[in-house]
Amino acid sequence: MVLIVICGATASGKSELAMSLAQRLDIPIISADSRQVYREFDIGTAKPTKQEQELVKHHLIDICEPTETLTLAEYQEQAQQLIDNSSIAMLVGGTGLYIKSITRGLKIPRVSPQTDLRSQLMGLGQTQLYGFLAQVDPIAATKIHANDQVRTLRALEVFYVTGKTISSQQGEKPPSYPILQIGLNCEPDILDSRIKLRTNKMVELGLVKEVESLCNKYGVDFPLLNTLGYAEFKQYILGNISLDMAISDTVLHTRQFAKRQRTWFRGNDAITWFNADSPTLIDDVWQFLQPNIS
Repeated sequence: MVLIVICGATASGKSELAMSLAQRLDIPIISADSRQVYREFDIGTAKPTKQEQELVKHHLIDICEPTETLTLAEYQEQAQQLIDNSSIAMLVGGTGLYIKSITRGLKIPRVSPQTDLRSQLMGLGQTQLYGFLAQVDPIAATKIHANDQVRTLRALEVFYVTGKTISSQQGEKPPSYPILQIGLNCEPDILDSRIKLRTNKMVELGLVKEVESLCNKYGVDFPLLNTLGYAEFKQYILGNISLDMAISDTVLHTRQFAKRQRTWFRGNDAITWFNADSPTLIDDVWQFLQPNIS
């Protein structure tokens, strides 16, 4: 089998390229987007439309209720099963850790978030928590900053649930099948224009109504409503900012997010990069894939 990966910054054109290739190859798309897994969060996550899903089957979108939590380990398990049952599989998205979990075969402790345990631990304060971590898992403590409460809590959570250190349960086991990683490179000024266009299109498609409906159903403090796109338009709905400000804030924060994505993916030497704005992009990528999939 062969795995094709299409990655890059948000709004760089991953979905359009993937749709074209999937139709040529007559294969489904496996999503690697950490927010598209949740139902009801559609427009703000740029989820494929019903029409697009009718043209090409999409896996791993709309698989969780917003009130549920999909762990990285659960995502990896479901994605890997889909890949293993394919002769050619295509993984598409901008969530770097989702992609890395597959391409590098990350070993991930199968421990779901323990809400009660975390609440008890947080009450102790980060200084004491990090001291505990240094005692039970000194290897993890050398890799986690003393002020990083999120990772400290996770390491302690894994230890208390399994009785084994998180460092002993981590590592990599890369898959044996060929992986063709394609990255879409877009010049910052062009990407800025794409982000502005996409944000305005989301508004035209009804993003304000979607956010308002979600706020009414789940409450304004719902965690997913504090993520990119939803947080800014929630402030507009609450009357704290104007619609123009919500749009400009979303564009700014999306631009910052795209920069972090570019930094993440640029650290992967296995990615072959293509110009996202090339008029021959699809043909160029197709020529790159052909020797490995024919």
